[in-house]
Amino acid sequence: MQTRPAGAGPTHRKAVEAMDSAGPQVWDDMSVEVALSVMAAARTGRLVVCDQDSQCTALVTQRELTAIRNSSAYTDRVRLRDVLGVHAPFAAP
Repeated sequence: MQTRPAGAGPTHRKAVEAMDSAGPQVWDDMSVEVALSVMAAARTGRLVVCDQDSQCTALVTQRELTAIRNSSAYTDRVRLRDVLGVHAPFAAP
């Protein structure tokens, strides 16, 4: 999770709070299996996926990742970035 700057203005705080409520942030090079484990540990049904530049690129749900994991094309090498094409881009608040 990213920390909030101490002197953030009200608009910035609202955006950060909205991101926090969307779910934990993970990197797009994480495997689908690990992402599902993060969801289970965080007791959440969704994750915000960020790229190597810390830009939010997607919002994925447990249902979506479970469907991917259960597909015949799935292997344990599938990364979140490999499956992001099936999602609409995530617009940061």
